[in-house]
Amino acid sequence: MSVKNQSTNRISLKYPAAWWRNMWREGLPSGNGKVGASVSGGVSMEKILINHEGLWHMGKKDTLPDVSYTLNETRELMEKEKYNEANWHLTNTLKENGYRTRLASFLPLVELTIKMQQTAGFRQYRREVDMETGEVLVRWKEGEEQFERNLFVSRADNVVVYEIKSTGQSLTAELQLGLHKTDSSSMELRVKELEATIQLKVEDHFIFFAAKNDDNTEYGAVLRIIPTGGKIIIENDILRCDHAEHIQIMMKVFIKGDHVKEWSRLQQELLNIHGDYQDLLKTHIPIHSQLFQTASLQLSDVKDDQSNEELLLDAYEGEAPIQLIEKLWNYGRYLFISGTRPDGQPFGMYGLWGGDYHLMWCHRMANENIQMMYWHAAVGGLSEFVPALFNYYEEMMDDFRENARKLYGCRGIYIPAGTTPGIGVPNQIVPVIMNWTGAAGWLAQHYYDYYLYTGDKRLLLEKVLPFMKEVVLFYEDFLVMNEDGIYQYLPSVSPENTPENFMPKDGKHLAHPMPTTINATMDFAIMKEVLQHLIEGANEASIYLDEIENWKAMLTRIPQYEVNQDGAIREWLHPAFDDRYNHRHISHIYPVFPGREINEEQDKELFEAFRMAVSKRILGAQTGWSLAHMSSIWARMNDGDKALECLDILSRSCLLNNFFTVHNDWRNMGLSMEIETAPIQLDASMGIINAVQEMLLFVSPKIIKLLPALPSKWQKGKVKNFRFMTGRVSVSWNVELQTLCGEVVAERETEITLKLPAFAANCSLTGDGVKLTQSALGETYYYLKMEKGATLYINQ
Repeated sequence: MSVKNQSTNRISLKYPAAWWRNMWREGLPSGNGKVGASVSGGVSMEKILINHEGLWHMGKKDTLPDVSYTLNETRELMEKEKYNEANWHLTNTLKENGYRTRLASFLPLVELTIKMQQTAGFRQYRREVDMETGEVLVRWKEGEEQFERNLFVSRADNVVVYEIKSTGQSLTAELQLGLHKTDSSSMELRVKELEATIQLKVEDHFIFFAAKNDDNTEYGAVLRIIPTGGKIIIENDILRCDHAEHIQIMMKVFIKGDHVKEWSRLQQELLNIHGDYQDLLKTHIPIHSQLFQTASLQLSDVKDDQSNEELLLDAYEGEAPIQLIEKLWNYGRYLFISGTRPDGQPFGMYGLWGGDYHLMWCHRMANENIQMMYWHAAVGGLSEFVPALFNYYEEMMDDFRENARKLYGCRGIYIPAGTTPGIGVPNQIVPVIMNWTGAAGWLAQHYYDYYLYTGDKRLLLEKVLPFMKEVVLFYEDFLVMNEDGIYQYLPSVSPENTPENFMPKDGKHLAHPMPTTINATMDFAIMKEVLQHLIEGANEASIYLDEIENWKAMLTRIPQYEVNQDGAIREWLHPAFDDRYNHRHISHIYPVFPGREINEEQDKELFEAFRMAVSKRILGAQTGWSLAHMSSIWARMNDGDKALECLDILSRSCLLNNFFTVHNDWRNMGLSMEIETAPIQLDASMGIINAVQEMLLFVSPKIIKLLPALPSKWQKGKVKNFRFMTGRVSVSWNVELQTLCGEVVAERETEITLKLPAFAANCSLTGDGVKLTQSALGETYYYLKMEKGATLYINQ
């Protein structure tokens, strides 16, 4: 039995999933964007957890009362400097009205348990993910016999495909479908409720499973076993295959249906699927690999034969090996394409692999997290997945309009930071969430960037501009002006920070003591960006033309950014609120990243003030996702070594052995804030992708920079098909040899400034259909005008 060679696109572990009780945390994932499978367990018993993007439970959507009258009352309290009272006013009013919306939670669909008896002790155990094929592979030896269990979720047939094989003559395995057991005492009653609804049938070569959700719809699965040789024995809802030469298993699932009809339909679909594991894999791979290979990265030519555990041990010494960074970039992309799809649910904190019934923060969170999960998509050639984000929020626009009207008496939309499918009304009834109004504007960045990368004028007209106009309508009604004609933004929250002078004086830990302020820098940065994009897009599409002058006037009323006594950008543009550096969010850096308002070329002094604000953030307050965010910021600051240092810290503090990222270190090592549960948060996995890309390519509508923040350790490497807004870039470099080679391809007509790295100042730039002139910005800047389809060649 052959074993595939190790590669950058393959992760390998020598140790089984071993997190105490919650072994799903260290499972290995496969998925087709709609259905996910997580493989954990060990040699004698393997567990395969199956999830579906659309299966949620325990949500409760209450009717939002009209409490818009509280806005003026809150502002009056703030004007009297009664900030603590103002902080709680809206929140307490909603509670007093008996408002009780609850977000839904991800619901595990079914778990397949496979038991196999050992004939001898295992040796050479490996479990792997082949990112190029989407497979999870487990293998080991017993004596001289080699065993394998392989799985993938087919994109071609929407079926979970699984096989058991060995070099011996006889395989025996027991199969059982059931609910995934909970490791949370608070969920035991809910699981018992689900268990009471289970319908289970085992007959012939099939296992049928169903349960009823709390919305009175059923969900379930049908499993078919296809042994080669041997015999099938059914005992107590367990299907046992004795003495087979090879065992193939296929499973299909359903949600929101009637089990009688769905069992019949899925059984027939399984009967209609022909071919063995390899045959089905061959139809799946081209679809999967096309997505995975939209872009590529190589930072080292060292042969990769280290396991995850070995790479993590090396990282634990203080520096992440280059091979680990490569793998994390590839693995994050693998998780993304496996955990979402263009027409489905957006990527979530747990992907499609969450393993309990009330997971911490499994909702969509729009004050950082869901945005981070999509920052990487466009540059990595995965823009086609972004519409899932739009579709998700657009389905709740009626909720968002009602929120704006009933909470603040405004037109337009208010998007709560937290949402789950179909629940777009306020839910986390605490000041730090209720008083933050920036979610819609931040999400608008993704809308407009998607237009810039695709050039889709119809989408601009029908989706992007209408969404941004709704955001601006809210601003028009919500903002007030001071006596100088400058906007005052109140209440205003800089997620999720509290000013230093409002922190408890006794040092008592409170999650969010007093976050409600006036004029958070981030709120104005987001507003400014939305207005600029709306004006630009409206001119491009020739609509809303009679409103543009008003929007331009709004821009003039936004206060200027301010610098504090430390030379750092102030997080709040109001003298009543002092900067606090001991926090994980870095929201006030928005104009540099993820925005593109401030850069070194246009305002070096202000750019340096933003740099100072980042450098002041305290290490022990960080999380996995904030380290990924900070890495991207340092890349925008042109400091590759600091950007890479953030990933070094993340890799030795917030990375499990299956390369899932977690919120924080749980081991009290001082590198992050401490939460005992250390919940999985795959936003950091996505953030790592973006951070690496930011180090290698800066993209804006007017300028692209090659290798803008190249770490000193990345002396050579290559990238292929990284995207800018109207084309793509492929380059290879060797700093020691002072060489840069590659090409810039214009997929649409392109006018752009190109900045080369300093070591490549003397390279030659040639190409047909390209007009090239030296830019006034500096020696390594060039202004390009390229015809559609033209290629600029870079040689040295």
